[in-house]
Amino acid sequence: MEGEIRELIDAALAAKGLDAVAVTVEHPADESHGDYATNAALVAAKRLGANPRALAEDLVAQMAGKSPNIESIEVAGPGFINFHIARSFFAEAVANARAKGDAYGTNDTRKGQEILFEYTSPNLWKPLHVGNLVGNIVGESVSRLFEAEGATLRRINYPSDIGLTVAKGVWGLKKTGGDPEDINAIGEAYRVGNEAYETDETAKTEIEAVNRALYAGDDEGLKALRERGLRTSHRHLMELCRMLGTSFDLEIRESEVSDIGTELVRTHTGDVFVESNGAVVFPGEQYGLHTRVFLNSQGLPTYEAKDLGNFARKERAYPHWTHSYIVTGGEQREYFMVLFEAMRRVFPDTADKILAHIPTGFLTLTTGKMSSRKGNVLTAESLLASLMEEVEKRATESRAENLASLVEEVAVGALKYQILRQAAGQDIVFDKERALSLEGDSGPYLMYAHARMSSIEEKAAAAGMHAGTDAPEVPYALERFLYRFPEVVLRAGHECAPHHLVVYLTELASRFNAFYAVEKIVDDGDPYAPYKLSLTKAARVVLRNGLALLGIAAPERM
Repeated sequence: MEGEIRELIDAALAAKGLDAVAVTVEHPADESHGDYATNAALVAAKRLGANPRALAEDLVAQMAGKSPNIESIEVAGPGFINFHIARSFFAEAVANARAKGDAYGTNDTRKGQEILFEYTSPNLWKPLHVGNLVGNIVGESVSRLFEAEGATLRRINYPSDIGLTVAKGVWGLKKTGGDPEDINAIGEAYRVGNEAYETDETAKTEIEAVNRALYAGDDEGLKALRERGLRTSHRHLMELCRMLGTSFDLEIRESEVSDIGTELVRTHTGDVFVESNGAVVFPGEQYGLHTRVFLNSQGLPTYEAKDLGNFARKERAYPHWTHSYIVTGGEQREYFMVLFEAMRRVFPDTADKILAHIPTGFLTLTTGKMSSRKGNVLTAESLLASLMEEVEKRATESRAENLASLVEEVAVGALKYQILRQAAGQDIVFDKERALSLEGDSGPYLMYAHARMSSIEEKAAAAGMHAGTDAPEVPYALERFLYRFPEVVLRAGHECAPHHLVVYLTELASRFNAFYAVEKIVDDGDPYAPYKLSLTKAARVVLRNGLALLGIAAPERM
């Protein structure tokens, strides 16, 4: 509908000799003012030197009667134009949602795009940190939004399995004597190794020696210990990804691309990279950025060099890609600005393609930001386990047949909602009580609304009641909001911002609950009951599809 209104506005402005006028078309905060509003007359009046309200009246006269979907158009205030949608449009939107089902809300704006989408990508020598958890949840939702827009997604995980971080863990495990099959022992070994590296020069020298030996692969004992720890960590990672609804098309490990990245840097030293104090760097200052080291003074590749190798590996696997996105913490913005500049010079065929970083924020509790370098680390597993334990306590009256599965779904939904409700790159303060609330502004609130809709449909079916199309003269508030779903999906995908969808679905659930509180749906004596059932079915389609885009389950019973 927004597109149709924009076309009317453009045609009316063109009749005034104005083309390519940037105007807003949005939903008024007060729905009594209309379903859409535009500032077109205010913007155009400045260019024409005209009175805004008089111009608005003229534009309204030109647009009136041009669309059967618009009931009326009026001028408000100094020259705003408000559009009231026809009753028939809302009823058609309800029918359209039901008819399209799982496809409702999708579009083809990214059709033809092949997207390399890298996210999660943890350090494999420690439990999955909540920062990686945030990256997984944001990445999974954005990737689903891209698919809803018609793109072909190549989900890629790039875990770290070599380098100084792993060396700290291997050294630490030798010191602690921990079991490499125990994920908690691995996490503790990394903490011990990192602390020693930062405070003890002898330990630092030993850890750097372990790092060189692991790169060389010439110490069988260290090599075997590293591999056992990696298997343990990777097993836990895959179980968490299963819970979170993520599966990858390709996994590339740092150890696979270290040599590739090193060779690329050496090959391009002199034209892209330069030698500096025994290291090889990218002179970012030449491009308004900052200089970064790609090969250190020991000749070993840094993350930057390995990222070059990682990109080469991805391009070899998917040579026809058009867009490449990497989801990581917002603190790495400048890192990726330098990396992408270097990549475009090493890989000149990327000049016409999209390289982008999607930033995520920090997740904190009331105790503040958490770090795996210190003893106050909160792992992804422990956070989810805590949520599942609390959900199980509250699920004593559930009618669900598979309670264990529901407990997991609700815990995951609660966590995802709290992370995705924040705008891209903003920090997240996680509150367990708020996350598990059924009173609104939470994942369980949306899931419970879906279960309630399912229950209503079950009751209607048992009563032999069928959905109908005979609608009352005045549209319900739920109808006046439901039809916006496709445009919200479009905006969320365009901006890589799932929070728009979270806000919309929360309001949708609120409107449905308000509708349900005053309207009896399964009622043989109400001539509009079949239409109310149709509206309920349409709302369930929208809520289910929206939850799927967030990666949250839509249970039929809770």
